[in-house]
This record gives sequence, C-alpha cells and structure tokens, in this order.
Amino acid sequence: MRSGPTSCVLLALAATGLLLGAAGCTGGRPGAARPTLAEARADTVAVAAQSDAAERSVRTSRALFGTAPGAVVAPGDDPDAVRSAASAAEAAHVPALLTGSSGADVARELHRLGADWYEAEGDVSIDTDVPERDAPDGGHAPASSRASRTATVVVADARADAAAVATAKAAGARVVTMPRGVTDPAAAPGVVTALHERADHPTVLVGAAFGVLGDAEWTVRAAENGPQLPHGGQRPFEGHRYVALYGAPGAPALGVLGEQGPEATVQRARSVAAGYAGLGDVPVTPALEVIATVAAGDAGADGDYSSELPVSTLEPYVDAAHDAGMPVILDLQPGRADFLSQAKRYESLLAEPGVWLALDPEWRLGHDQVPLQQIGSVTASEVNEVSSWLAQLVRAQGLPPKALVLHQFRLSMVQDRSALQEHPELDLLIHADGQGSQPDKQATWNALHADAPSGVHWGWKNFTDEDQPMLSPQQTMADVSPTPSLVTYQ
Repeated sequence: MRSGPTSCVLLALAATGLLLGAAGCTGGRPGAARPTLAEARADTVAVAAQSDAAERSVRTSRALFGTAPGAVVAPGDDPDAVRSAASAAEAAHVPALLTGSSGADVARELHRLGADWYEAEGDVSIDTDVPERDAPDGGHAPASSRASRTATVVVADARADAAAVATAKAAGARVVTMPRGVTDPAAAPGVVTALHERADHPTVLVGAAFGVLGDAEWTVRAAENGPQLPHGGQRPFEGHRYVALYGAPGAPALGVLGEQGPEATVQRARSVAAGYAGLGDVPVTPALEVIATVAAGDAGADGDYSSELPVSTLEPYVDAAHDAGMPVILDLQPGRADFLSQAKRYESLLAEPGVWLALDPEWRLGHDQVPLQQIGSVTASEVNEVSSWLAQLVRAQGLPPKALVLHQFRLSMVQDRSALQEHPELDLLIHADGQGSQPDKQATWNALHADAPSGVHWGWKNFTDEDQPMLSPQQTMADVSPTPSLVTYQ
C-alpha cells in the first residue's frame, strides 16, 4: 500500500478495495491541485438523471468540480455509510462519491479530479477526524477553489441523493429541493424563483425524476427568464384553474368579450372569475380568449372565408391582460385556410409569455364548405404541425410552457385524435364548447372523454344566451366532472 495522508477520512470501498483521502489531508501526490469548480456557462445545464444514485453522485462531481485533492467514497447500498460520507465531504469541501456494482466510474472520476487514492491490502483503518474548512461565504465557493461563480443545484429528492447534495454544498452551490411528488421545475414556484434569481449561474439537475424532461436546458432557461403565473409556477394547468371571457373585439354577437373595450373586459373577467373563489382546492385566475381570426360568411379577398384581425387590434387586449396578470388565448377560426398559416400571423404575440393558442375545428372547412352550413373538422396531423411549431417557438424564445386549446363538441371534429402528439413545452386542453340543454351538454362532455388521449386537460364553456339554463359557478364546479381547468363564457 502506498504511503498516504496521516490525517484524513478513509472510507473503505468494500466492493472494490479502494480508499480515498479527503481534503485537508497532508501528504499524498506532490503538487495536487486544490478544488476548482468546473468551468460552465450560465446557460449550461448538466443533468444527472440516471436511475442509479451512485452514477448520479459521480456525474454531480463531474459537473461541479474541476479538480480536488481527494474525495469521500462510500458504498451506495449502505445508507449509514452514505450519510457519514455526505457529512464528511460537506465539512471538507470535496466530492462525495458512491460506488455501485463497479468502482470503475469512481476510479475514472478520481483520475479526472487528480485526487489521491489508495489500494487496500488487508485490513483498513478508518479515521473520521476530518479537518473542517470554512463554509462557503455568500454563496461563493471556498477560496481555495478559485471559482468565480457557483452553480445552482436542483435536487428531485434530497434523501435519495444525499451524496450529490453534499458534493453541491461542498462546491459552494445553492441547493434547491423540488416539492415532494413534483418532477417538473416549471410546476414548482420556489424552484422557478431560485433559478431566476441566479440566472447568471450554471444549473445542475440531480435526480432520476428529471429524466422525464424533454428538454432540460429549455426548462431551466424558461425558469431563469422568470415570468410566473399569478399563483406561481409556469406550467399552465398544474395547480391552476382559469375563468375566461370569450369573443372578438368589437363584435358583441360573437361573445361577451366583444361587448366592451380592453380595460372594461379585464374588469369584467375579474368579476366573473370572483364567482369561483373558494370553489374547489385550486386557485382561480381570470383570463381572456380572444378570437383572432373569425369565420366569415363570404369568401373575402383571399377566398378563405376567414377574417384575420390585425395584430394591432389584438394588442390592446393582450396589453391590458398582461398588466392585470391574466393570460390571453388567441382563438383561430380558419375557414378554408389552415391552422398553421394563421397561427404564424400572430407569432409576435405568441412569442410573449402568457399568450396561448386555441384551435377551433368547427370552423376549419374543406375546399367546398361554407361557415354555418357545415361543421368543420381537422386532422390530428394538422394539429401536430401547429403544436410542433408552437413548441419550437417556446424553446427558441426560452418561454414558459404554453397552453394549446383544442375546441371540440363532436368526435368527428378531430380526426385520429389518438395520434395527437405531446410536447413538454405545451399543455394540451380539450375544450367542450357545445351549447344547449344541460343533459345534452353532459352527454357531449362524457362522449368526448371516451378514449381521450392521456394527459390532456379539460375545458367547459358556459353560453350566456344559448344554454338552457346556463350553469352557475357553483353548479359548474359541482356538476361538471372531472372539474374543468378552463371555464369560458360566451
């Protein structure tokens, strides 16, 4: 056995026979470098999302430390040893590494760190008298690390990743723990706030749960950019319910939104949403659903039987809603045009946080159809073209997730509905917007739920004139099951 430090933590690696010296030890390899944080840009995201805690411990060390004179190592299947190693590593400001079925990953990480390690021959003595170093001050790494900035480490389960947490604290990182049962940082207001406050720091996500994220770098970038929903978080339908006014600017016949100007519409939306206060266990937010393209009875100059409102007409409603902390849903009635070409007309508005999109297949007509004479329909492939484009816009702009609302009151309105694609950047909601008697509406509601795609959210529309009778807020919450995430008034 090579001669090693005389005062250091030595934890035996039962499976591999390796021993590691912790920081604060004397002796060892001459000229060993002091700990340094790995160089990383602020927008770099290192993800330790493997299912094995031992591998995550190694990847966390790799993400946070450039070099270290030693490390504390423990067998990953011994909880007591893991806790002891985590405590020692945090005190000594060196990585905590766990061994799994093989020590190869640990050995490679030790070599990369430039840390001393020792081959055991026979019995091993364990000295747990670890010299402590000063804790990080003001969120910065120890002076010996020569780090100019520190990382933010988001941990899915701190107990399951005690070694990774210790490594993060040893590196001077700020550790943020996800709420229990939540796997999406966008649905965790505290995590979004922390990442926004430290937007100039690298971010490391630690936990097997983060493996479900489709694009971790976008998730972190959106959180760093900061916009949150009124009740916190960025995921539209995770812990949120909306009550919206529906209609077209200046067109009272198309819905209650068009009965007044932007500021008065915002006030009316607040008043209507207030009727839902205290009903259910999810906070309620007022919202607007603004018809951006209106199905028309004549072909128009472009022959598509749809009147496209200019962006300048919609901007006052978007601005008023933004100032009031309300989301806006832009609704498309394309006539003989297609949804994607119409959506692109409003890219400048959709590039803003809190501006979402709705597709209304009732008004998606064939080449020989006319509004009010036939009920239109859309294929799943056309919806997927829109959702892919919108998801890409969200990613490219670093925006929070958006809602994509799909109106439907007949199964035939959305063809091959089971083929609808999911995107982590979007929350898909099917909006049942049929009118008439309550038994008929309930029958439609139930029919739409049959064989619906998994993971979709649900919306309900109350018609102020056409419903027989229109449900009160109390009735809407009690009689419509499952409880809708979006309730609109037309």
